[in-house]
Amino acid sequence: MLRQFVRALLRPGGGQQGANGKPVPGASPAGGTCADLLQQAESLVRQGRLAAALASYRACALAYPQSLAARLGEASVLVDLWSIDEAIAAYGKARELAPAAGAVFSALLFHSHYRSPVDAHRLFDLHQQYGATMRQVVQYRDARCALTPEPGRRLRIGYVSPNFSRHSVGYFIEPVVRCHDRSRYEIFCYYAHHLSDDTTHRIRALADGWRDVADVDDDALDGMIRADRIDILVDLAGHSKGNHLGVFARRPAPVQLTWLGYPDTTGLATVGYRITDHTADPAPGAQRRHTEHLLRMDDCFLCYQPPPDSPPVAARGPASPIVFASFNSIAKLNEETIRTWGAILAAMEGSRLVLKSAALGFPDTVDRLVDSFEHCGVDPSRIELCGWIKDRHGHLELYQRIDIALDTFPYNGTTTTCEALWMGVPVVTLAGEVHMSRVGASILRCAGLESLVAQSAADYVAIAVALARDGGRRASLRAGLRDRLLASPLLDHAGFTRQFEQHCRQSWETWCAGSVTGNDPAG
Repeated sequence: MLRQFVRALLRPGGGQQGANGKPVPGASPAGGTCADLLQQAESLVRQGRLAAALASYRACALAYPQSLAARLGEASVLVDLWSIDEAIAAYGKARELAPAAGAVFSALLFHSHYRSPVDAHRLFDLHQQYGATMRQVVQYRDARCALTPEPGRRLRIGYVSPNFSRHSVGYFIEPVVRCHDRSRYEIFCYYAHHLSDDTTHRIRALADGWRDVADVDDDALDGMIRADRIDILVDLAGHSKGNHLGVFARRPAPVQLTWLGYPDTTGLATVGYRITDHTADPAPGAQRRHTEHLLRMDDCFLCYQPPPDSPPVAARGPASPIVFASFNSIAKLNEETIRTWGAILAAMEGSRLVLKSAALGFPDTVDRLVDSFEHCGVDPSRIELCGWIKDRHGHLELYQRIDIALDTFPYNGTTTTCEALWMGVPVVTLAGEVHMSRVGASILRCAGLESLVAQSAADYVAIAVALARDGGRRASLRAGLRDRLLASPLLDHAGFTRQFEQHCRQSWETWCAGSVTGNDPAG
């Protein structure tokens, strides 16, 4: 949810007044002040009463139509209520109130990926609009003259992220920071969050330079990066919450690239490159949907570090009823996915489906989801809904009850897919057109499990049902998946990092050549 984002975006009292700083004329006194309504809505959210909170945010937006906080709060609750189209509409209204606010536009872009079916052209157009907006509101200063264009020298790489923690990004960035060749690269981390956990401590200890920037605005962070003389700046957030794309729009480093934390282009002309792979973003079509030049890894676009406290893989009894599962955010669910899962359950008598998502801790959300399953002809008694499990070990232990994981589509899982495989649970995915619809295919191909990648919904059902009926194959996969991952490129941290460094070095050499000629090919 975006309540922290709302508070960070607005100044104290911001969003509680009209555009002229005064309450909107005609607002109903009976409804209370905007501050009262916002406080009431946030209290209701904390109680888990999302439908009532939504009504309060909407009452505030009606009485105070210039309240940005009301629109953002409405959108955030709608996401948790699994009402994605309405949430996107609310983010659109928020953008109309603050057209120059990059964070508001980012929220709209991020949540637009949950809409089904995917409109790839519309998504790209929206990202280009973001880039055009940032060109108008951000003062760009070239970093060319500050650094020496020497192709072979030791380079400073800076990573910018709000997720150097027990977050999905943390599982993929930590091994790279650890494996960097320190004789050729000096590593700086700019951490844009207050949370500090065991993952934070490990990454901080691995970095050559660490900057806590949770309370630093874009102008100040731009200055810090320039002062650190960063050669290559890497965005790890894209348009996800807490991003600092406004800094990348200022271009404090001569070479800038995006990777890992977002399944799409940034839309910024100042970001020259994006790290991906041949499966997630196949040529030539993917390049046409990016403002960055795509740099493709040979295998997968990421490498995974399993949690160090992972429980062992537990065998499933051969006579146990089949249990399917998806531990992805329910924002990724849609009626087509539910109907497809329903067809799988219908083909496997006695089977069950376990869904786990933080939003399933809200009764109002559970009611909406159950209604949707019933509407799609799925008996709710065969569905088990689980909310947030705070303890990571307990979360992973839940996989011991699962036979087959069902990936969401068109927005695939990433960390959930890696976790399931690590815990011995095979994953069935459906490959689509754009990156977010091809992450599952990329991970499974890297693990040597291409047979679990479907090309259509009917194919998806057939693969899942065939695997469910083949107890021998399931048992073999369960017993061998962890060793399979350990031997795969997905866990080859050193090999991945060497190739990542090659892309960084080549990008730097390209900039050096352009700097000498006066033609900057990276933006």
